[in-house]
Amino acid sequence: MKQIKNWILGVSLAVAVAGGALAGDFQKGQRAFFAGDYATAHAEWIPLAEAGVAEAQFNLGVMYRNGWGVPQDDAEAAKWYRLAAEAGVAEAQYNIGFMYANGRGVSQDDAEAAKWYRLAAEAGVAGAQFNLGQMYLTGKGVAKDDAEAAKWFRLAAEAGIDNAQHNLGLMYANGRGVSQDYAEAVKWFRFAAETGHTEAQHNLGVMYNKGRGVPQDDAEAVKWYRLAAEAGGAQAQLNLGVMYANGEYVPQDYSLAYMWFNLAAAQGNGLAEMNRDKVANRMTSAQLAEAQEMSRQCLKQNYKNC
Repeated sequence: MKQIKNWILGVSLAVAVAGGALAGDFQKGQRAFFAGDYATAHAEWIPLAEAGVAEAQFNLGVMYRNGWGVPQDDAEAAKWYRLAAEAGVAEAQYNIGFMYANGRGVSQDDAEAAKWYRLAAEAGVAGAQFNLGQMYLTGKGVAKDDAEAAKWFRLAAEAGIDNAQHNLGLMYANGRGVSQDYAEAVKWFRFAAETGHTEAQHNLGVMYNKGRGVPQDDAEAVKWYRLAAEAGGAQAQLNLGVMYANGEYVPQDYSLAYMWFNLAAAQGNGLAEMNRDKVANRMTSAQLAEAQEMSRQCLKQNYKNC
């Protein structure tokens, strides 16, 4: 199963305010931040953060992580995220988990990352749920456990995280951590594919091509392969080439088959390279020259309208 990168840090600011005399200062900093006056925001939040206001600590972490109004400093960001995380701010728990997972501002430590992701995930942070699922899937920082991975992917998928929807689809398609169920796989692939997730589009095409979880339908397979191919998906480009080579739903066209195989091969797909050379043997010199020019033009157009 393809591994997906951890999500980037969130940059939304906490909006809760401290009670009593400090509340106005927090709000003043918030107004200044959204007006682009980062210096004032920092000046208002730093005394609050030092006094233990967790929301101000989190917001300072965001500022240092992104270099907004202060020099970019991962160590300083991690310091403030940790304080806010220890006070129970779920977004800070997620962000300090990310810092540990990627060794930013702290020594890389998967076990620490998993610890903080779990706290954030249990509080409902979808990005943390996805990342915790990844850790269970790969055995990073926790004992490998496909059922736990599927559990956390499901929560993130239900919150609309397309990577989680795709991964949950893969788990149903392959029977990992859940009972194999092609219809469920199609459901989750479709959710992700409709958001533009390239791998989910390809995999949904495979399900239609093979008739798994849906009635076999080459037209639908071509539709989803094409969307993924135009987004640069090498495997979808390979499969679209196969459809043209065999004349499945589309008219048989060796030039288009060669073009898609060639584009996938250029991305390192070995099977596409083999198929390209095989179809080239069925083409005249003129057809081959035309197909090579089509490949160059398609690449220039970033795979669109080819």
